[in-house]
Amino acid sequence: MSQTGYDLIQTYVTNLSAAPGVYRMLDEQARVLYVGKARNLKARVSTYARPAGHSSRIARMISETKSMMFLTTNTETEALLLEQNLIKQLKPKYNVLLRDDKSFPYIFISTEHDFPRLEKHRGAKTRPGRYYGPFASAGAVNRTLNTLQKVFLLRSCSDKEVEAGDRPCLNYHLKRCSGPCGGKISKENYKELVKAADNFLKGKSTRVQETLAKQMLQASEAMEFERAGGLRDRIRALTQVQSNQGINPRTVAEADIISLHLEAGQACVQVFFIRANQNWGNSDFYPRVSADMSHDEVLEAFMGQFYSTKDPARQIILSHGIENADLMHELLSKKLGRKVQVSVPQRGERYDLMVSALRNAKESLARKMAETASQGKLLKGLAEAFNMNRSPKRIEVYDNSHIQGAYAVGAMIASGRDGFMKNSYRKFNITGENLTPGDDFGMMKEVLSRRFKRLLKEDPDRQEDQWPDLLLIDGGAGQVSAVAQIMKEFGVEDIAMVGVAKGVNRNHGKEEFHVKGRRPFALQKNDPVLYFVQRLRDEAHRFAIGTHRAKRSKAISASPLDDIGGVGSKRKRALLAHFGSAKAVSRANLADLKAVEGVSAALAEKIFGFFHEKG
Repeated sequence: MSQTGYDLIQTYVTNLSAAPGVYRMLDEQARVLYVGKARNLKARVSTYARPAGHSSRIARMISETKSMMFLTTNTETEALLLEQNLIKQLKPKYNVLLRDDKSFPYIFISTEHDFPRLEKHRGAKTRPGRYYGPFASAGAVNRTLNTLQKVFLLRSCSDKEVEAGDRPCLNYHLKRCSGPCGGKISKENYKELVKAADNFLKGKSTRVQETLAKQMLQASEAMEFERAGGLRDRIRALTQVQSNQGINPRTVAEADIISLHLEAGQACVQVFFIRANQNWGNSDFYPRVSADMSHDEVLEAFMGQFYSTKDPARQIILSHGIENADLMHELLSKKLGRKVQVSVPQRGERYDLMVSALRNAKESLARKMAETASQGKLLKGLAEAFNMNRSPKRIEVYDNSHIQGAYAVGAMIASGRDGFMKNSYRKFNITGENLTPGDDFGMMKEVLSRRFKRLLKEDPDRQEDQWPDLLLIDGGAGQVSAVAQIMKEFGVEDIAMVGVAKGVNRNHGKEEFHVKGRRPFALQKNDPVLYFVQRLRDEAHRFAIGTHRAKRSKAISASPLDDIGGVGSKRKRALLAHFGSAKAVSRANLADLKAVEGVSAALAEKIFGFFHEKG
């Protein structure tokens, strides 16, 4: 009989060194239960070999441990970084886990263009220019961009429109742009507007307002009342964006404020972004925790995972202390390339900011727990309505969208105890060559086949919480029977499935439900479960329609010129400007193609051959 738990861990302790490193505990199927880091591996792991003094969670973890893995590092800081990377990658059962690690948008001003524009940016910062952020949400960025365009009159139009320079866009006539696309402003004057926008985003808003107020007074004294009115409107817009930002600290120029509230085995972390003495929004997170976890354990794990993909602010303000503050300081400073201060304030403006974030965390968790309780009741009601043994943890809803078979797409949404699981939504481009246009059965078969083929390949043992307990299918008995046959072919016959069909006259609220082996049935019109199913189906339909429209729009805007090697965006514009349309290009003779500026004789022959040698 193989050793387990305390005895097993003791056998590892004997051969461990006192070096810093990372350890992993694995169960009998070699799944990672826990990842931890240590300043001294031998000393840290030996604490697990003692039967006494552990919480119920740790005792349970030790009892499930069947093997361990170790990796030494040069420093404890390296161990901390490796630990958090492994947690994000492996998602161990007994670690704190940041489940919704979203990216945050920035405002970007390019330095490559004579007339740079204000843009929203996500992802890697690869383009040369200035990045301002992060902002807590796309909505916060969009509101700020919208106002800044009114204030600083920077363009939102494309580079192509500016290069054309033949006429100003609509924003110019709405007094939201200085008109570089119509040659209405010089490079030097536009540069001054960019500088003013930079000053505002760097926190020098008072200077910007003073300059605008001075210009307004001068215009008024010169009796240029229309210009003075425009400047007045810009000052008002600037005041509006500042008031929308809420808390704007005077003494804290740049900080991430991180506050944690724990209650009943659940956690909410609020992160406020303070940049340039302005509040650029806040975001809440709900990491996976256990009831016996402490504030310092949860906060340290959150910070490690949160900053593994994000740059920290120069100052991190916390609601609670963390055990390894020195390591976190060293790790974040190294990542940012300059000193990062980590502190728990006790008084002053920084303390007030932390308390405000903590209040938000407490209120957000209360709302989340109420929503979860309500969702739990709905899932229980759903299980009762469809004769399921237990409440579903994950529901998948499928829908198709097409126009007479054209631009066909399939869509899948997922929902669980925390509501819609948008990170799990999936799009499927229908590629079946033998499908008859409008063949909904064939489309559904392709979508489900691809979905479950991938599930069986990536998670055959159903350990990753990616397998559904319930499938909702848009359709009646025929669709349910077809789906059941598909699932049988894959050897997956233990997942409940329900067809949702419109009732008499296809009325919303008179849906019929189809379950294999049962007669069609309906729910009471005022049943909350009915409304829940309608919401699920409507969300799947919305997602499918949106995916279909995006595919159709992309196809409509595509041009055959895109498929010709050597024809980039510049030559494509030249060809379209010369001939008027891609169709006219396809009909042009060789001499006319050679006459287009930027098109060489060799490229003209290539274009001519592309359109005339297909038959």
